[in-house]
Amino acid sequence: MYISIIIPVYNRPDEIKELLESLLISDYNKEYEIVIVEDGSSITCKEEVENFKEKLNISYYFKENSGPGDSRNYGMKVAKGDYFIIFDSDCIIPKQYLSEVDKELTQKYVDCFGGSDAALDSFSDIQKAINFAMTSFLTTGGIRGGSEKLTKFQPRSFNMGISKKAFEDSNGFGNIHPGEDPDLSIRLWKLGYKTRLFPKAFVYHKRRIDWDKFLLQVTKFGKARPILNSWYPEYSKLTFFFPSFFILGLFSAMLVFFFGIEWPLFCYIFYFIILFVVATIETKSLKIGLLSMVAVCKQFYGYGLGFLNSFIKISLLKQKPEIAFPELFFKIK
Repeated sequence: MYISIIIPVYNRPDEIKELLESLLISDYNKEYEIVIVEDGSSITCKEEVENFKEKLNISYYFKENSGPGDSRNYGMKVAKGDYFIIFDSDCIIPKQYLSEVDKELTQKYVDCFGGSDAALDSFSDIQKAINFAMTSFLTTGGIRGGSEKLTKFQPRSFNMGISKKAFEDSNGFGNIHPGEDPDLSIRLWKLGYKTRLFPKAFVYHKRRIDWDKFLLQVTKFGKARPILNSWYPEYSKLTFFFPSFFILGLFSAMLVFFFGIEWPLFCYIFYFIILFVVATIETKSLKIGLLSMVAVCKQFYGYGLGFLNSFIKISLLKQKPEIAFPELFFKIK
């Protein structure tokens, strides 16, 4: 089996340098290739890629901007491998990653897998707090942190693998973003393919993001989910509504508090105390514990309100997704 690593990039040359540096120390002893797809960047990473061509089997392609999903598809079309591994450009790859993937595919082959993400000690405190919010069982159920069930797993496109056959049969990623990864997973299931979580195939996801960008990102996640539910109602879950229920419940708890009903707000306070304690213990930092509460508030607020907005427009008013939320769809060139 020949592996092709596909990495779309948009205006982030420094990230590509870090990612490629991490692959240099990989303990994987088989041949593989790296395909960099520049998605219409105004600040390209071509020079950084050239610096690694003597050390890594790497190719570079520049195309018009059409979004990460289409760029991944482009990379898989030009790649030589029969199995593709997809990374976001802001990932750092542990040296054992490829060996762990090879071991999993050898022992129990699957046409599509996903891995989790973790934080390095060198990450900023805000990055670590956001990583906790995105991966903790207390917030997302651990779907990005590796605690979701191993089978029927929806791989996330920052760290996933897919066979050439599964890619060709499914036509790869669609033009929605975010949401292109669960969309692909569900279409693969419908075609009879299986997906699986590889617990040891994690990456260090260096989200270069501030609070405002994080809020915008999770709001888009929330908007995308009702669209996916409308496309695939059989895969809709009540848990998708949880952030919206959480935010509406919090607003209600604060309102009834002024009328002497205190216990709902105390329940929320108790939840955040548990959150703070767990985050502090896991990160070994009081500061990151406090920042994690900020991250979770922004996560639930952004996702919850984004979900409600989309649910009303898509599920109740029956608006066409591309018209209701044009910012979630790239035009394929």
